[in-house]
Amino acid sequence: MTLHFTAAALALLIERLFGYPKPLHDKIGHPVEWIGAILKKLEALLYDSEAEPMQSCLRGIAALLALLLIVAIPAVLIASVLSTFQFGWIIEALLATALIAQHSLYEHVSAVGKGLDTSLNEGRKAVAKIVGRDPAALDESGVVKGALESLAESASDGIVAPVLWYALLGLPGMVAYKAINTADSMIGHKSERYINFGWAAARLDDLINLPASRLTGFLFAAAAAWNDRERGKIAVQAMWRDAPKHQSPNAGWPESALAASLGIKFGGPRSYDGSRVILPWMGEGRETLNRDDIRKGLRLYGTAMTFLLCLAAACALFF
Repeated sequence: MTLHFTAAALALLIERLFGYPKPLHDKIGHPVEWIGAILKKLEALLYDSEAEPMQSCLRGIAALLALLLIVAIPAVLIASVLSTFQFGWIIEALLATALIAQHSLYEHVSAVGKGLDTSLNEGRKAVAKIVGRDPAALDESGVVKGALESLAESASDGIVAPVLWYALLGLPGMVAYKAINTADSMIGHKSERYINFGWAAARLDDLINLPASRLTGFLFAAAAAWNDRERGKIAVQAMWRDAPKHQSPNAGWPESALAASLGIKFGGPRSYDGSRVILPWMGEGRETLNRDDIRKGLRLYGTAMTFLLCLAAACALFF
């Protein structure tokens, strides 16, 4: 396990500096895209619009299990082969960088701030790439809120969770996590098509994200405390108070922590597919946000990810 922690720390450092190379993406795509393509084929094979609810659930479970087998077996073989080499863990760490979204998350959220510096319309276009709400209905505060809420949640399931499962279970655990998380994003919705077929993906994703979501919240709180101990205390209090209000068992932890760390609130009214919904408030402070909050949020995110790197390195030394 020591090598897993060491490799996790190395993967975090490399991915933070370089991300996933665009020339490589242009040539072969991205592993998450491969997982998505496999799931689409499995869905085409197993989904039946006329199936009874229980049968649809079973078909969704079969699709998820098949996906896990298809992606996990190669990961097990690769990890086994690399373990026979003295420095195979370095190659494994390089492979693991493809499943960490640290660099790309920063770039996507930063693009929203840069877009707002040009115009509200450009900010809306940028935020539409990372959130599901209707961008045309968003003012500047809504655009900023969408970007920062995405930053909080994606820090958990795009960075902390895959790194955590890598540290615990190696490359196969990391790949299995990304398969489940990708399945949840594709079929784990409460729409008529997926309410039953995607049930297993959604519930399993909730389960495997439980530890990472809490850890991410505490990383944000620690990052806030680095500059202001009282602000870090407020962030922890906000997590315990507000996270249970969220409809997701996980998203409320990093969202409430990041919001309180910045002295702002997430949640409130927004529009999805033309329908207006009102979500519970997360955090503590201002309800109206501005583009400068994106820059502050990214600085806090950078500190939190540095703490994650230090945590992985410390575990490598002592475990």
